[in-house]
Amino acid sequence: MILSISRRTDIPAFYPGWLMNRFREGFALVRNPMNHHGVSRISLSPDVVDCIVFWTKNPAPLLPFLDQIAQTYPFYFQFTLNAYGTDLEPNLPALSERLRTFRQLSRTIGKERVIWRYDPVMLTERYSVAWHMRTFASLADQLAGHANSCIFSLVDPYAKVKKNLEIHRVAPITPAEIDRLARAFSTSAHAHGMALKTCAEAVDLDAYGIEHASCIDPVLISKLIGCAVSAPKVPSQRDLCGCMASIDLGQYNTCQHGCIYCYANHSQPSVQKSVAAHISTSPLLIGAIEPSDKITDRKARSLCGDRAT
Repeated sequence: MILSISRRTDIPAFYPGWLMNRFREGFALVRNPMNHHGVSRISLSPDVVDCIVFWTKNPAPLLPFLDQIAQTYPFYFQFTLNAYGTDLEPNLPALSERLRTFRQLSRTIGKERVIWRYDPVMLTERYSVAWHMRTFASLADQLAGHANSCIFSLVDPYAKVKKNLEIHRVAPITPAEIDRLARAFSTSAHAHGMALKTCAEAVDLDAYGIEHASCIDPVLISKLIGCAVSAPKVPSQRDLCGCMASIDLGQYNTCQHGCIYCYANHSQPSVQKSVAAHISTSPLLIGAIEPSDKITDRKARSLCGDRAT
């Protein structure tokens, strides 16, 4: 089993104490996003957890716990590091601080386990193609020697963020603009020894040495755990997503970064309501078990084949 922590929220940034409590107790409860009273009990036993993929924009609060986590679980990070201003990403630490955190994390766990995400690419009057070309080159230069690979993607106009994108006048990206960006990004990344990949994009950029990514990557995971693993993608993933199947411990409407393009939050009031209900000792990320909840054990097994529950 691969744990995703988390595509739905930034657990390393905002809920590291809750996560460590879950590891100590050996399980977590996760609400079904489509059925509030449907709750899955997820085993966190090292007998079934093969690897953890952390998704974050600010792993600094989790850094003090990494040695402890590493004693039990293999893991790697998908670290999103953009350079947008507070108009688009209002609640992040300063860019200089995030760059220091990236380099510290890389030195601590090794650069092969810290994937840089330049995600998503958005075009506005302020954030032009030329701005992205300059900014990507600058970030690649500052992360040189601390990342083996970078994944980028273009902004997706999800229904729940469409209004935000319109307010900020985010423009569609044309094929010619994609070509300019890909050429420049490739030059900058490859100059610093970084493989460059796209996330869930149909566009073919092979001419620039840009591959399609598997963010939950069976090749990297197999290398980290010393066992060849594979698993099909789940139906809920996007058609172009190359990730192998995983189990996510997160919950929507709980990330406090406030990024205007985020698909995981419905509104700021919904986030504030969720955060107020967080209990670090609860098996649920938000709130507690309710009388009408139905808890079902989620089947889990090691993908290595010699461990199961």
